[in-house]
Amino acid sequence: MSTVRPMKVDDLFKIAPCNLDPLTETYHIGFYMEYLTKWPELCQVVLGIDGKIEGYILGKLEASPYPCQVSPYTPSTNPDPNYLPWHGHITALTVAPHARRLGHATRLSTALEQASDAENAWFVDLFVRASNKIAIDLYTKMGYSIYRRVVNYYNDGEDAFDMRKPCKRDVKRETVREDGENVRVNPEDVW
Repeated sequence: MSTVRPMKVDDLFKIAPCNLDPLTETYHIGFYMEYLTKWPELCQVVLGIDGKIEGYILGKLEASPYPCQVSPYTPSTNPDPNYLPWHGHITALTVAPHARRLGHATRLSTALEQASDAENAWFVDLFVRASNKIAIDLYTKMGYSIYRRVVNYYNDGEDAFDMRKPCKRDVKRETVREDGENVRVNPEDVW
């Protein structure tokens, strides 16, 4: 049986086995520390039966750094298609190769979605490599859909899909769309 608990600072020295996948983005220690200090409740780890870390999530709650042109914000009246209202964001979600297909990713993302709902967020989003079919299928099964394709998002020139799952606040599902993989934007458009 696995256990989900809040991430601690010393966990940063124990997550390397989770980062061995070439599709997992690995960051410098200061990046992880920023998340732990700003959004500690949105950073969690999964411990296996042996007590070792088998997966983790880094998340945050945020909005665009500039004000919405229409106040109060509603998706239907907002004239800026790239404005991001208050939302949850999955920055990193990874599971060690030996612990996959055990539901860890679903448990971690569900916890972040619940925290986002509790903070009255509009949606939860994440970025995933367009070639990472396994992750795209996983997120789709969890209720995420592709909102847009971010062209040349990654340093190697690969595109990313911006995937979203609406929160309870978005009753009309206005923050998601059909055929999002055909809506192309540049990295500077996503803030």
